[in-house]
Amino acid sequence: MTSPDRHSDRTAVFDRDERRCRHCAADGDDDSVTLRLYPLSDEPAADAHESALVTVCDDCRTLLESAPEPAAMDNDDLFRLVRDTTGVQSATISDVAAFASLATSLPDTLESAVDDETDTALDDSIADYRRTRRDIALALDVVDARLERIAALESAVDPDVRSPLAAFSETAADLQSDLRRVVALGETVATGLERCHGCFAALEVGERACSTCGLAVRETADWGGDDGQLAFDRLFATINETLQGASTTTETLTDRTMTLAEQLTA
Repeated sequence: MTSPDRHSDRTAVFDRDERRCRHCAADGDDDSVTLRLYPLSDEPAADAHESALVTVCDDCRTLLESAPEPAAMDNDDLFRLVRDTTGVQSATISDVAAFASLATSLPDTLESAVDDETDTALDDSIADYRRTRRDIALALDVVDARLERIAALESAVDPDVRSPLAAFSETAADLQSDLRRVVALGETVATGLERCHGCFAALEVGERACSTCGLAVRETADWGGDDGQLAFDRLFATINETLQGASTTTETLTDRTMTLAEQLTA
């Protein structure tokens, strides 16, 4: 059971997110928009720590949580769905690269904060890290939800479209895996600095779950150096390699998206 001190002030989360949907930017001050909280962890929103919550509107919450059903869709509608999905995923690639840059700069930022006896730069970096991580997690979940809807349509589309649609879906899913791995590696940097990769609270030695937000601590055994410390240089190199792999996957996805678009607009 989640302890009461982990429960967040929901109004504070909305205020933190400037009362806007973090996906579509719908304004919560508009009477037609209803804001909801979306959990980025397995916990329900009612039990999640604020670091694992983002503000979304009703429409985006429905997209994220409604199970897709097979349905007839004409080629024009399918083309728009594919186009919108690739648009979100393309933007997420840049955000993941920015998150990787933030994560790999954390060791130097922490060291500089100690040397300068000031926490200003560190506070800004932590805020950027946490915000970017939340936005990326939301965007990746949105893409997954869209891909699930596309997959549910595969049996209902024209036979000529099924093969290029399946190839598109497979490659888009591969890219999702690449991006999630980059994020996980970036989070491991925080763990190596004895910080929670979610809320960035300090971790106690041997702690397996963050005492502040309850998030399970990432394993760092694969990244140990000869001196017993985390080998940041090797971890950083793997982050760069994974980003390069994502770039290659993106090129393949672009080709397959064009092939599918040609079929849909023929």
